[in-house]
Amino acid sequence: MLSERLPLPLFIGLRYLKAKRRNQFISFVSIFSLVGMAFGCFALVVVLSVMNGFDDQIKRRILSVVPHGFIQSADGVADWQALQNEVGQVPGVVASAPFIQGYGMLSYGYGIQGVEVQGVDPEAEQQVSEVTEHMLVGSLEALQPGEFGIVIGRLLARYLGVTTGDKILLVLPQFSVTPAGVFPRQKRVTVVGVFEVGAKQDQSLALVNLEDAQKLYRTLQPADGLRVRTENLYTAGATMQLVSEKLAASYSPSITAVDWSHTQGGLFRAVKMEKIVVGCLLMIIVAVAAFNIVTSLVLMVSDKRANIAVLRTMGMSPLQVMAAFVVQGSAVGVLGIIVGSLLGSVVAIYIGDLVTLAERLFGTQLFDPNVYFVSKLPSVWQLSDTLFIAVMGLFMSLLATLYPAYQASRVQPAEALRYD
Repeated sequence: MLSERLPLPLFIGLRYLKAKRRNQFISFVSIFSLVGMAFGCFALVVVLSVMNGFDDQIKRRILSVVPHGFIQSADGVADWQALQNEVGQVPGVVASAPFIQGYGMLSYGYGIQGVEVQGVDPEAEQQVSEVTEHMLVGSLEALQPGEFGIVIGRLLARYLGVTTGDKILLVLPQFSVTPAGVFPRQKRVTVVGVFEVGAKQDQSLALVNLEDAQKLYRTLQPADGLRVRTENLYTAGATMQLVSEKLAASYSPSITAVDWSHTQGGLFRAVKMEKIVVGCLLMIIVAVAAFNIVTSLVLMVSDKRANIAVLRTMGMSPLQVMAAFVVQGSAVGVLGIIVGSLLGSVVAIYIGDLVTLAERLFGTQLFDPNVYFVSKLPSVWQLSDTLFIAVMGLFMSLLATLYPAYQASRVQPAEALRYD
């Protein structure tokens, strides 16, 4: 017999859950609680997965042109080849390339835009950056020394109204003193390529040849440092820490080695904070469902007062009575959590395909590639998120059962049977 194998509170709690009730309103509130819990868990799993997808897309797109890590010195690096050889011996480092970093303004016609200028070695840069895979026109190899070519992003090219072959004015944050007065240094450069990565770098990044950058910014050393590519961008911090420890023994303290989170960390911290805030807001749905469990359980205790009295006279302790109603209320929450989490996980994994199918059926396009940097709704389902949601839902469900179960344990048999 099932009743002989299960503990008494568990058996009674489950029996109350499936028993026919005289008051149909109690059944409605319980079902409403289950549906609310399922919907809350479903929404949380799907929304957090989509936010994970956008976070992953942003990281991959930005870090396709931004290094996983970089090494630089305030005084520059005289022998970057030797530094490159030493860095290449650190576990986790895939490749490195020299760079010179500067800023300026690009002007063409009536358009003017501030940009970050990166002086790079075209051949070495292909080992640490994926910009060559995102070239729309032209190529990175066209950045030949002495020709003062420049590669810019698509949004910047569209804003200025330029394409390959056009000459644009690069204004530098340095001044030249002439008999006519003090004027900012400027150089006319030729657009030799346009790239698109689908991130802010399309509007704010410009690449020039390393030797040309040395002349433009009048640097005393051939490079400011090295751009580093690691095996895994998510473990770049640990890898760059190893690089820093290795360089500390043989180079001056002025050389620093940091990962991408020091330059782009603010953006991703903002995305993480947004995920936390949205998760807390959606958790309100789960809290409302838990409140409905309180309501249904209070009504159930009132409806079962005579039953509780009989059980107490048969020797059931107040703690066992309380445990029985905790089981009943928690069972509603657990069922909702299981249904919502499983359905949400399935939808989160296939939501990109589902949205694409809906676009084909209705003849619409949710994400226009000309406007957004994605053409398909990204989603990354994580087991840790789903487990956290399930645990929080279970905690709220258990918390919601305590007060009604405590009230049930305080029912006095004599008082309850007197009026029944």
